Parts: sequence; C-alpha cells; structure tokens
Amino acid sequence: MKEKKNPWKTLSTKKVYQNPWIKVEHHEVLNPGNQPGVYGTIAFQNVAIGIIPVDSNNNTYLVGQFRFPLNAYSWEIPEGGSALTADPLHTAKRELKEETGIVAQEWTELQRIHTSNSVTDEFGIIYTAEQLEFFESNPDDDEDLVVKRVALKKALEMIRKGLITDSLSLAGILRLRCERPELFT
Repeated sequence: MKEKKNPWKTLSTKKVYQNPWIKVEHHEVLNPGNQPGVYGTIAFQNVAIGIIPVDSNNNTYLVGQFRFPLNAYSWEIPEGGSALTADPLHTAKRELKEETGIVAQEWTELQRIHTSNSVTDEFGIIYTAEQLEFFESNPDDDEDLVVKRVALKKALEMIRKGLITDSLSLAGILRLRCERPELFT
C-alpha cells in the first residue's frame, strides 16, 4: 500500500502537562483541508507491554484490577510499561513474574500495536509466554491484583461478551486465535 505525505501542518505546539509516564501537548494546526484547528496529543514515555501466558492445557492467566481512568474493574492479560530505552522482552519477563508469579521458558513476539492512534503515540508489544513455572507473585505497591486461570477458549468468550475490553488484551488474544487456533479448542 502506498503511503501518503503528511497533510497536517503544525503551526505551534505547547506542552500542557508532563509526568514520568505521559506528556500532553496542545497543537495549533492546519488540517488536511487547510483549515485552522487544534489537536491534543498524549505522548507516552514507555512502551506498553502485554503477555499472554499459555500453559500446557491451553489455559491463560488474566489479571483483574480496578482501573482508575475507567472507574471500572478490568480483566486483562498481564501488562506493564517498558522504558523506551529498555529491552521490552526483559520488561515482559519481569512484569509476568511480578503480577502472576509465572516464569516462562519460551517467549514469542506476537503483535505490535498502536493503542489509540487518534490521540496518542502509545506503542505496544504483545508476547506469548510458554513452558510455564509457577512461583509467588510480587505486585507493585500500587497494584491490587487478582490472577485468574481461564481456558483460552473462555478468554475468547469473555471478549465476545464484552468482559475483556483492554486493547492489548483484545489484540493479543484475537491475534493468537488467528495464529494458533488449535489452542482455542
């Protein structure tokens, strides 16, 4: 597919807010119709990391937690943030162990995604983790997590029912279903 040249023209950019995780900017622009407008963007300081652990019985391990921005409880694959300069696989291994107590011997990059490219540059990498060993979890102090073992087939049903809405979880589980349908029987 042929890529097109950027039709947006940025007239000015103002940093509105920044913390260790995000930077919010306000842009005065000329849109593709050459009309003046505004655009707000959120730049992330980390790469989003998601992990789908798969055991020998075609189960995965979901993490449940209350998500402050949603004001709602969320079931999702184990996730975390990797510094832009860090090795994302190293971060994935650390996050899986911290959140679930699982250590995996086999790792495969499954999918790269942009989580919401209309307002953010957030980039995510999703891995599968296999040949699992189970230890004690050690979540961060600001995490109140519940770990739930579910058949991959059940995780797919949770997506169908709208019980899993997280973008990394959706993209990862659906991509795994496309790549390895035998795991979902």
